[in-house]
Amino acid sequence: MMRQGTFKWMKSVNKSMILNKIRKDGPISRAQIARDTKLTPPTVSSSVKELIEQGIVEESDIGQSLGGRKPTMLIINNQAFTIIGVDAGPESIECILSDLAGKVLKRSETKLQLPIDNGEFIAALKNCIEGVLETEHPLIGIGVAMHGVVEVDTGTSLYAPNLGLANIPIKEELEKAFGLEVKVENDARAMALGEYWFGNHGELESMLAVNIGSGVGAGLILNGKLYHGASDIAGEIGHMTIDLHGEICECGNRGCLQTFVAGPAIARKVNSDATENQLSAENVFEQAVLGNERFTAILKETGRAMGVGLTNLIHIVNPEKIVLGGGVSKAEKFILPAIRDTIQTSALTPAASQTKVEVSKLGDDATLIGAVTLLLVDIFEPK
Repeated sequence: MMRQGTFKWMKSVNKSMILNKIRKDGPISRAQIARDTKLTPPTVSSSVKELIEQGIVEESDIGQSLGGRKPTMLIINNQAFTIIGVDAGPESIECILSDLAGKVLKRSETKLQLPIDNGEFIAALKNCIEGVLETEHPLIGIGVAMHGVVEVDTGTSLYAPNLGLANIPIKEELEKAFGLEVKVENDARAMALGEYWFGNHGELESMLAVNIGSGVGAGLILNGKLYHGASDIAGEIGHMTIDLHGEICECGNRGCLQTFVAGPAIARKVNSDATENQLSAENVFEQAVLGNERFTAILKETGRAMGVGLTNLIHIVNPEKIVLGGGVSKAEKFILPAIRDTIQTSALTPAASQTKVEVSKLGDDATLIGAVTLLLVDIFEPK
């Protein structure tokens, strides 16, 4: 087992720059890296030599010669190291073991029994992580995507509303248990990061990724970096007020976006308390597909409310692209056209009204891939 500290060598800015260059543009020659990064050829050579010794970079014979000797090309050895990603959702904890390219090698899941206390929750996390531990490849660390409000520096879950828990020392407990570096992030922000790295969006400076499931959260990428805000609550868009006289949200305020578009909100709209068979948001979607007009109208209305929320965000942040993920986004057939129409008629300028809105292609693994990316950022991005 690789223990914490082994990766301190990565923190060198030059190495991170070189690694990121190879990750983005590989196969690439040493000479090209020197030209693009403005580092001197000897600096590039010595850093690359160490990176090859550490196994994270390898030479490849794909190079094209432009006359003369064929340059040796460098690529990332994605199989050299592994990372554990954890999605600590409200109903269960899911874990993956992934390589450096975000490829899933192993999975495990631990169901959560509510009510639960902090100790039981940490035990469930450890249990799930043990299900994907292996000794074949050295492990870099563990990334945890946690719903609710997370204090990123200390890796503490300050408030997990769906579990009714507060102040869970996730990073501290897991580092103690596994001796690996642990990063903890809000689940929607983790998802945004994974989407930015692995969603095939090309070169983007800014992006908003929105997770619409049992709640609504978002992650904001600005200048290529995840934006946290002054006290780690940037992206809590589910608690943006859409209607001053709306229904009361679990946070205590009225008319939050979440009370219009989250899964439970959709379910509430179709279930009057009198009915025996309570329908889930998923049932609503399935029946809309089969032609139920009332449910189709409810989903379109959900899309309109989401469009109002996103228009507000376009006016504040003006991102290049908005990506939707989470369970509710699977109803894109009904929701997406309504979102786009609303933005088109409401945004202030023609350019703003054309903001790209699409559904994530990472599917159900978006948050898990995001959790893994929390550690990739540490390796590949110059501090």
